[in-house]
Amino acid sequence: MSKKLLTLCALCMFAVSALFAGCGQDSSDKAASSGEKVLRVGTNADFAPFEFQDENGSTEYQGFDMDLIRAVAKEMGYTAEIQNVNFDGLIPAMESGNIDIIASGMTINEERKNQVEFSDPYYISGLTIVVPKDNTDINGFADLKGKKIAVQIGTTSMEEAQKIEGAEVKALNSSADTFMELKAGNVDAVINDLPVNDYYIVKTKATDVKRLDDKLTSEEYGFAMKKGNTELKQKVDAALKTLKENGEYDKIYEKWFGTKPAK
Repeated sequence: MSKKLLTLCALCMFAVSALFAGCGQDSSDKAASSGEKVLRVGTNADFAPFEFQDENGSTEYQGFDMDLIRAVAKEMGYTAEIQNVNFDGLIPAMESGNIDIIASGMTINEERKNQVEFSDPYYISGLTIVVPKDNTDINGFADLKGKKIAVQIGTTSMEEAQKIEGAEVKALNSSADTFMELKAGNVDAVINDLPVNDYYIVKTKATDVKRLDDKLTSEEYGFAMKKGNTELKQKVDAALKTLKENGEYDKIYEKWFGTKPAK
């Protein structure tokens, strides 16, 4: 299931200010002292495991993006100050100067490249397969011919599964339902987005299933900055490079997805 598409619309300054004024701020990320360099981050905190708020009511934003952008800011010598903004208001908020950078599972595409500066990709998503742990005959998408496959209804997973020769596709209401079907032995495999599959395995501590490495589609996520702000882009890219080289990126990745990123 692809990340919701950004609605590109012209908003007047008053509308942007009103929208931003109602946004939440992560109290744990406020600059602790005057004179501290702050990186103002915009996110839409409803996309677990990338950005979300804990069910216990904590105001701190959690997720892969949140940990990574804090680490990037720290590497740059800044403190991240995170603001929760409606997804379609993120770019307008940045254009109006209310935030410096967007960390919100944003797919890099040509349309957005015309509006923003993207960092180097920090995450590569795509459709992947989950099968029982003891499975030996399904090692990739080519092996799904004639198999029973569970998918979430209305997703790209469903669209792609329906193209597989001889496959019996069961379209269910949620990704959780697809995993229940697999555990019950009613299907041979599940197809979902990579982060959905990985987060399920981590969150539920599932030991009776495994996610295969084969990936059917590919889309890259990047941090977005104001068009023309090449100075900030260079700093962010340099920080990302350092975090990947010193192992910190791998630690954050493994925390949220239970595995090290593919090299």
